[in-house]
Order: sequence, then structure tokens, then C-alpha cells
Amino acid sequence: MKDIFGYTLEELEVFLVEMGFKKYNASQVFDWIYKKNIFDFSLMSNISKSLKCFLNDNFCANLLKVSKVVRDEKSSKYLLELSDGNKIECVLLKHDYGNSLCVSSQVGCNMGCAFCESGRLKKVRDLSLGEMVLQIVTVLVEECIRIDSVVVMGIGEPFDNFDVLKRFISVITCPYGLEIGQRHITVSTCGLVPKIKEFASLNTQVNLAISLHAGSDEVRNKLMNINRVYPIKDVFDALDFYISKTNRRVTIEYILIDGINDSEKDALDLVSLVKGKLMYVNLIPYNETSNFTFKRSNEFKINKFYDILKKNGINVIIRKNIAGGINAACGQLRAKESA
Repeated sequence: MKDIFGYTLEELEVFLVEMGFKKYNASQVFDWIYKKNIFDFSLMSNISKSLKCFLNDNFCANLLKVSKVVRDEKSSKYLLELSDGNKIECVLLKHDYGNSLCVSSQVGCNMGCAFCESGRLKKVRDLSLGEMVLQIVTVLVEECIRIDSVVVMGIGEPFDNFDVLKRFISVITCPYGLEIGQRHITVSTCGLVPKIKEFASLNTQVNLAISLHAGSDEVRNKLMNINRVYPIKDVFDALDFYISKTNRRVTIEYILIDGINDSEKDALDLVSLVKGKLMYVNLIPYNETSNFTFKRSNEFKINKFYDILKKNGINVIIRKNIAGGINAACGQLRAKESA
């Protein structure tokens, strides 16, 4: 059986036409599953009996199995089980301006960032298109809400699953699909330089975020293995190319870890990289986990780091710790369940 969530609208149109149906039937099916949340083909009242039978015989429309949900007032973290038994996570964040979902792109991750929980399990496989889309559909059905924005910052490196990522963006922005605006989607990468350039050439309005976490190669090499392949200069050359192609502002993500990357020199190194560029810095207090010795920078250091950037004309914010109480760092919930 094929997964109906594993098709873009264009792919479903082609397939149905090949099977003798009409092109517009694909948009009808999309409307039922994504707009009306009807997953039983027999209940799709405006399609023919023959198409209903064909869909029932050839497709499934099953949501992901919810293994566990941990909630607090403004967030919910979902541990979801895939059909092969592997587990992934996504996190719902409830803001004043709408509901945001952080989704995963892989089972495990090969990037091996020293501070990251999700990298403790090496990459098992990429997620399929259906598995990425179903994180959103499963949560919106469970919560009975609309998902207003999506960040691809969960388990995995999105640009290491690039072809599926492109199709995922197509589905969730489709007018017959989830219809999430491109500017309400953010993709985060640790710095796969060729894919940053390829992403720039897609000419979308999707936001790009870079997990930087250091202003020098010396520090970043200790934290992120990818820096030995694509050092900071190469990453920023690629970002310059991205900005020149898209005129889109880039988010620089910087996790503050006590005694590692939170000194005055670290702040000034970051200033030298970002100053004068179409970028802004998102300072993130480290979400501590029992599996690492890293500690969160204290409030004094966080504020001092922020002040140095601000005084040097850098557009910077300190991310609010909305979901720290539910182990919202990527991979934390899965790690606890498998411990």
C-alpha cells in the first residue's frame, strides 16, 4: 500500500492521470485529507465510486503512532513511532501569534555535534516525505488546532535529506494542502555549504537558519564536526551567495554554553562575522541534558554577550526558554525512553 501523504500534489496528479482518472481528482483528495482531516477515502463525498475503490485498494492514510506526549502550559513534545518501529520527535510551541511545530527530518543524525542529544544516535535513515508531513498532521489532529508555522530543526540535518525536504515544502505550502506560508517555514542547517547554495537557487521565501554556535574555527571545531569539512569562511561565503540570490535575512543560531563559547572574545568574533550583513543572531541558552557535561551560561554572561552584540549594531535576540521543562532539546525524550 502506498502512503497518500508521500505524494506532492503534482506527483499525485501524474499518478492518477496514468491510472485513468482526472488531474483535478488529486486536488480533491488533498482537500479532504489536509483541509478537512478526513482520512477514510469512502467518506470523500465528491469523488467517484471508482476512485474511492482505487484509493482504498492502493493507498493508506494512517497517522503516526503517538508513543508519548509531555506537556506544559505552552508546549507539547511528541514521541512518534514510525511503521518500522523507529521513533522521532516533534515539538509544538504555542505562541501569542500562533502555533509552531518543530519537526524532524531523519532518524538519528550523522553530524555529531558535541552538545546535541539527537546526534547520540547515529543516522539510521532519512525520513520519507510522508513521515515528515505526518508529524504535522498527527499533531494538528491530536491537538485540534491549526499549525501556523513550521521549523525543520528537530532530529536530523535537513539538508542531508534535501530532496525530501524540497517535496515536504511543496506539500505543506500547497493551497490544497496545509497552506502554510513560505515565510512561516524555517529550515536549519549546521552548514552543508553545497546545499546552502542549492537552497538559494530554489527561489523560495522559506527562511534559512544556520547553527553556528562559535565565531572562530578553533571553538567550532570542538563543538561541531562539520566545521572540519566546511569551515566558517566557507559557510559565510555560501551565506553571502544565498543573500545575494534571495535578499532574505539569515538567522544565526548561537547556543551559549558556559566556559566554551560565551566569552567577550567569542562575542567579538561573532560580531566580526555578522556585522554589516543581512543577518540576525538568535542567542539560545543551552538546554542541559544528563548525557553531557555542558552547562548553560549564567544570566550575567548571557546578558553581557547580548550587550556586546547590541553595542556593535548587531540585530540580536535572546530566545525565550518556552519548552525547557519538557526536555525539548532535540532527542531528549527519545533518549529517555530508550535508556
